[in-house]
Amino acid sequence: MKYYLQTALLLSFFIGSNVWADEDHERARELVKSGEIIALEQLLQKIVAGEKGKLRLLEAELEKKSGRLVYELELVDEKGLVRELLFDAKTGEALRDEDD
Repeated sequence: MKYYLQTALLLSFFIGSNVWADEDHERARELVKSGEIIALEQLLQKIVAGEKGKLRLLEAELEKKSGRLVYELELVDEKGLVRELLFDAKTGEALRDEDD
């Protein structure tokens, strides 16, 4: 779990096409605090608990898609398979693979 926490520090958050640079983390923190989204750490814990093998987070983005906030996560498994997954940022519900 330490790896996920360290990786989370390196994340870049985006909302739609607006790149907020230094304000990214603060805006995401405000959204979590207001209850509009769940914390990325909480979502990662949920994903890890549901997996049998180890996963590494490569990239995470917070985007607005179809009018709702979505976490777009790029993960790699032990076999080196990279998957891009989408999760509702408010509920943590898995939406679909980006490749679908």
